[in-house]
Amino acid sequence: MNRFSFSIEATDGKARTGMIAMKRGEIRTPAFMPVGTAATVKAMKPADVRNSGADIILGNTYHLMLRPGAERVARLGGLHAFMGWDRPILTDSGGYQVMSLAELRKLGEDGVSFKSHLDGSAHMLTPERSMEIQRLLGSDIVMAFDECTPFPSSRDAAAASMERSMRWAERSRAAFDDGGAHAEAAALFGIQQGAMEEDLRRISADRLIGIDFDGYAVGGLAVGEGQAEMFRVLDFAAPMLPADGPRYLMGVGKPDDIVGAVERGIDMFDCVLPTRSGRTGQAFTSMGPINIKNARFAEDSEPLDAACPCPVCGTWSRAYLHHLIRSGEILGAMLMTEHNLHFYQNLMTSLRKAISDQRLAEFSSDFRARYRGC
Repeated sequence: MNRFSFSIEATDGKARTGMIAMKRGEIRTPAFMPVGTAATVKAMKPADVRNSGADIILGNTYHLMLRPGAERVARLGGLHAFMGWDRPILTDSGGYQVMSLAELRKLGEDGVSFKSHLDGSAHMLTPERSMEIQRLLGSDIVMAFDECTPFPSSRDAAAASMERSMRWAERSRAAFDDGGAHAEAAALFGIQQGAMEEDLRRISADRLIGIDFDGYAVGGLAVGEGQAEMFRVLDFAAPMLPADGPRYLMGVGKPDDIVGAVERGIDMFDCVLPTRSGRTGQAFTSMGPINIKNARFAEDSEPLDAACPCPVCGTWSRAYLHHLIRSGEILGAMLMTEHNLHFYQNLMTSLRKAISDQRLAEFSSDFRARYRGC
């Protein structure tokens, strides 16, 4: 099998359904990637993540470099062997943490110096080091190192941030290509920046296309701008990226965010929401999210979602899950997370089928009529 290929099988408006083929397996698109920040999708065994329908998961460069350390993971056989997941893994580059941990870091042209949020130890993350870490982890899809522009930002700040990210993209490409056998087996994605500015997004896209990546991500969204603004930016940002490569919207999101982004031509997603929500008692259902801790579920014998075919909905009642979460039982977090991951993967399956059947508008309208967002 080739190192990486992307094929579009059907389109409906701007939406596409297709397949990414890699040595560790195929990824059906549109795809949702459960987040395995610290070499685990929290509260889930790898086999159960796969059984939910996930073709690929995401690992986190920043967190894994701090604990247990990329070199240690490499000595133990790489991230796949370490965590027991034999299918593709995408690793983010650490760029988001550049923004989110602003109080602990110093940003410069070479990269980012920062103190660990775990023990205060000093570290330096550069495009070259990010590529090295992702190589040591054995990532299948490597993300270029970038600066995630915070929201809101002035136009001048957004432009400077975007230009720095494009310089870092060039350095990431060069460092990735020097990766020997890993570069021959993995893919590298570039990340479009430019905040909410159409012309800056265009400059970024053109620069990335000139560098040449296997896929392209839309970065700098889902950072507090709200759904309407995110969709406004996607309307012009997504079509700027090559149609023959996968388009990845980083850090998104809520189910209705995903439906709207698929309508705008996005192929890949990741978000901590289904796992984080599961651990805190929120379940996603076909009628919208519910908080299972609410007293009204204490004697509710119905499943979380009567329309859901997952093992949790087929076995346990809302009342039992209410009891587990209110009691702080570990099983509650496990079962709620398992259901949420199934819900997300069932949504992706439905989106792929709707695109193939040329009825995405009908599906989306029906989904929005039923689903009450949070």
